[in-house]
Amino acid sequence: MRVLVTGVYGYIGAVLAPYLTKRGIEVVGFDTGFYRDGWMYSDDKKLPTAPFTINKDLRNVTADDLRGCDAVAHLAELSNDPLGQNNPEVTHKINHRASVNLAKIAQELGIRRFVYTSSCSVYGAGTGEFLDETAKTNPQTAYAECKTLVERDVGAMAGRDFAPVFLRNATAFGPSPRMRFDIVLNDLSALAWTTKSIKMLSDGSPWRPLVHVEDICEAVYRSLVAPEDAIRGKIFNVGQDSENYRVREIAQIIAEEFPGCTVSVGPPSADNRSYRVSFKRIHEELPGFKCSYTARDGARQLRQVFERIQMSPEVYQFRAFTRLKQLKYLQGTGQVDGEFFWS
Repeated sequence: MRVLVTGVYGYIGAVLAPYLTKRGIEVVGFDTGFYRDGWMYSDDKKLPTAPFTINKDLRNVTADDLRGCDAVAHLAELSNDPLGQNNPEVTHKINHRASVNLAKIAQELGIRRFVYTSSCSVYGAGTGEFLDETAKTNPQTAYAECKTLVERDVGAMAGRDFAPVFLRNATAFGPSPRMRFDIVLNDLSALAWTTKSIKMLSDGSPWRPLVHVEDICEAVYRSLVAPEDAIRGKIFNVGQDSENYRVREIAQIIAEEFPGCTVSVGPPSADNRSYRVSFKRIHEELPGFKCSYTARDGARQLRQVFERIQMSPEVYQFRAFTRLKQLKYLQGTGQVDGEFFWS
């Protein structure tokens, strides 16, 4: 199988490409390269030769870029809520319209399988009950709204000759060479390492489901090799029920894995994003899928990586490991324009 992986230079993509390659899948990368500046560590045991990669904006994708591929694993979008809110109009152009266009090109070429990485953030402000894939979505940001629109529009394309599947990932965590420190467990772990203190600005009461980056890769892999009838048009929440935490519980787990770290909480936050998610369907209906990691595993792995590379505060704060910071830098230095096209 030959798979086009969009966003191959990203946090998940940098782990997914070798994950698929090791399982006998040929990977062709596609990435505009916003985050190429960020590479935190190397591990020859986990990183085979980087795949051939098309350096191109998603909005400029053509049929020639997909020709010869058997499937698409689509990760490349403006990633996370703060970044999406920075310019909602451009977020919709890239995350929604360009993603739907990519799926249409794939369908026209006879590429039958399209794996889309969505997000549990589509649930937005939940009630505290466990939400499954039939629950009403309640997106609170442009990023989450675009996820629901892609699910709607590409889902409508599903048929006998086209089998899209939508993976609503919980909040990712865990080490990746192209690290992200703007997601909760990774960020709090870096704080624990560099300052030995997690000072939360809120009371940490919101719920967040978590999933390890390699468990996301496993979900993508299983979606690529499953019988078409098992995935056609389906939505799967990606994670496991035990990994729903209040943010303050995540902080406490991290403090226990980083000796000498203290935790303090602040007042309630005005941010109303809080949701608990049920992951029953993916474990019952996606053949071969299971999660292998917990939040504690991820915190321990991160501490081991930080120790090995002797991570400094400067590395933690480096712009390329925070999505919004990196794009503001590229704009501020005239490397990308207001529409996020390379200058």
